[in-house]
Amino acid sequence: MEWASEKPPALFYQAIEEFNARQFFQCHETLEDLWNEERRELRRFYQGILQIGVGYYKIIGRPNYRGALSLLQSGAELLVGFEPALFEIDVSELIGVARQAREQLLELGPDRFLTFDRRQIPLIGRPQPN
Repeated sequence: MEWASEKPPALFYQAIEEFNARQFFQCHETLEDLWNEERRELRRFYQGILQIGVGYYKIIGRPNYRGALSLLQSGAELLVGFEPALFEIDVSELIGVARQAREQLLELGPDRFLTFDRRQIPLIGRPQPN
């Protein structure tokens, strides 16, 4: 991956902080800007994190059971090509946690998914700008 040795753009740091602060709508907006500007395959990395964040938003911010299931799955799938890590983010761990959250939602079902344990929402790494 040609971008493996690159520093992420400044907006990436902002997006990670927004994700970790559970500001998933703002994180979406920030990552969407990065995704739209990036023309290389790296855009799938931004899109994957964006979709996982929106998946959690569909649990805790604007409840939508099917949307949460779909976004957690598609976000994890987008990240697979960036394992094990990129930009100080443990991509493999993020994929695993998103898939586990999806499984928990399936177990809870549409009538109980709002009881999802919010403590299961990960902090995804805190890269530091150099």
